[in-house]
Amino acid sequence: MDMNQYLEVFIDESKEHIQNINDQLLLLEKDPNNLDLVNEIFRSAHTLKGMAATMGYEDLADLTHKLENVLDKVRNNEIIIDSNMLDVVLEAVEGLEEMTLSIAEGGDGKKDVQAIVSELKRIEAGESLESDSSLSTSNQVQENKTGSPFGELNEFEITVLQESVEQDFFQYQIHVSLRKDCLLKAARVYMVFEVLEQIGEVMKSNPSVEDLESENFDFDFYVLFVSKEEATSIEKRILKVSEVEAVHVESYTLSENKNQKQEKPNNMVNSEQKDQPQSKAQTDQSQPGNQAVNKTIRVNIDRLDDLMNLFEELVIDKGRLEQISYESDHAELKETVERMSRVSGDLQNIILNMRMVSIAQVFNRFPRMVRKLTRDLGKKVDLVIEGAETELDRTVIDEIGDPLVHLIRNALDHGIETPEERMEQGKPETGTLLLKAYHSGNHVFVEIEDDGKGIQKQKVLKKALSNGIITNEQAENLEEHQINELILASGFSTAEQISDISGRGVGLDVVKNKIESLGGNITVGSTEGKGSLFSIQLPLTLSIISALLIKIQEDTFAIPLSSIIETAIVKKEDVLRAHNKEVIDFRGKVVPLVDIRRLFEYSLDEQDDELYSVIIVRKGNKLSGIIVDSFIGQQEIVLKSLGKYLTNVFAISGASILGNGEVALIIDSNALIK
Repeated sequence: MDMNQYLEVFIDESKEHIQNINDQLLLLEKDPNNLDLVNEIFRSAHTLKGMAATMGYEDLADLTHKLENVLDKVRNNEIIIDSNMLDVVLEAVEGLEEMTLSIAEGGDGKKDVQAIVSELKRIEAGESLESDSSLSTSNQVQENKTGSPFGELNEFEITVLQESVEQDFFQYQIHVSLRKDCLLKAARVYMVFEVLEQIGEVMKSNPSVEDLESENFDFDFYVLFVSKEEATSIEKRILKVSEVEAVHVESYTLSENKNQKQEKPNNMVNSEQKDQPQSKAQTDQSQPGNQAVNKTIRVNIDRLDDLMNLFEELVIDKGRLEQISYESDHAELKETVERMSRVSGDLQNIILNMRMVSIAQVFNRFPRMVRKLTRDLGKKVDLVIEGAETELDRTVIDEIGDPLVHLIRNALDHGIETPEERMEQGKPETGTLLLKAYHSGNHVFVEIEDDGKGIQKQKVLKKALSNGIITNEQAENLEEHQINELILASGFSTAEQISDISGRGVGLDVVKNKIESLGGNITVGSTEGKGSLFSIQLPLTLSIISALLIKIQEDTFAIPLSSIIETAIVKKEDVLRAHNKEVIDFRGKVVPLVDIRRLFEYSLDEQDDELYSVIIVRKGNKLSGIIVDSFIGQQEIVLKSLGKYLTNVFAISGASILGNGEVALIIDSNALIK
């Protein structure tokens, strides 16, 4: 039976079950006596195990099976939930995520999970875990309770070993120790493996091959090996490799692993129907008198992209028809075009809504990350999430995750103090990190707020001056919000000590650049001693935007409406000069002017008009006025890239095809304000 046809469904449903397990585990940590949560986790794990086994992903099924055993003992009150036990279980969930991601990317979903399995078996056996047990940082060779460093073998490995016995091969467990002064451990391991592969077959290693290659081990490792060579001969060959201190070769018996068989359900569908928790829609359908069938289907995002591309072409043709109808004097044509415009507007809303995805998809990954980082940093932090149901276009969702990770790590490392520091300042020892999303107009705002020490402005100024980001003259004239935003400058970092969390010189400028590339902006607010607020403004979609069309001589340009405050006609006599720049007084604020005609090197007439057509644009708290020849009007346009041959064109973010077939370049007002 060809399982490839079910692969997409398997990946989607596996991600849902793993996310559900993760969410419920974090709730369980706060309410360890809630058996309903345990049962919910168990059901998701059981369904995932059945699906993985049916699809043939044995490592995924095996790890989930061990996790299921632990959960079964928890719900039968045979195991008490504590923080160390949850550390191991969450590490197992992380392993499940990695294997599922491997499958989604076209891999085989295999992963050396022996270390995690060994810890789960210890929990299942009722053994206590050390408080400092950490699977992610453990570099020691793990052994299970049977004494074998390789733990349980999978079905394929058992079959190969059984066949090797029938063909008169010997099975060996080889323990290799390198000298303590060995500098290139990975190179020595490679040389040992090369020697072994000349005389037999390497079945398995502990630590895994990946860990050995990345030198993620101390100075010894185990190899499960099949060969017709004698043990003494193998020892002599390995000892010829330089910097090998000792080799111990002993026979390996399969008796401990004969009963290691994977459970396979008869079919995945029955397993899902039996154990999968019902969704609200399914629950509603089960009520008397409601015979509605399932009203949701899974659609590949590529199909939605194709649909959007076709609709974009339709928008261009609609613009062309509108142009023709205005130029002609045909009543029926105008009526038809007006109706088509209304229908296409409704169609656009439907398609954009189809592409909308809840930002919970991004937010859900943060609770476990915050839990792990706070334990590593020795801090206590409550993560509060609001507005997770807020929806964004899928293209924006795919890009916003990494910037948010960076901001959250920054808040935990730099912002929130240790419990001792907070107590000294009269604060509660547990800090609060608020992650919030909400709609406002045609934008979505995402805010990251903490109640930590805030931005130390004098320290920031001192660092900015020493790095040459600002001059002494500029430092004297900076407003408070401008000092805060200095931390977004390239290469800026106030960390005094380099850590895995922050302080590597890759600062928040990466976050700023990514957000601006999405057509958004970021602002920073802070009160020293009380906390900081990072506010990100994002567009709802990146495909079809409302823009103001303008003229510069004979050429048409577009400026996104999301950046525009208003348009104005300014008398030339009202234009002032400050710091050798033209400025205007706009509602009590000094706003610099940018003559885009000069910027784009248009030839200007000697006799300039007495009036300027000005567009006031905003980027964060900064305003600027763009001088153009004339305004055409508002229009919905399709955003197209300039292609790989026209990259990094200053102040141009893309192009669009207008109704008359003309190409209009889209002006990046953010670049002009810079």
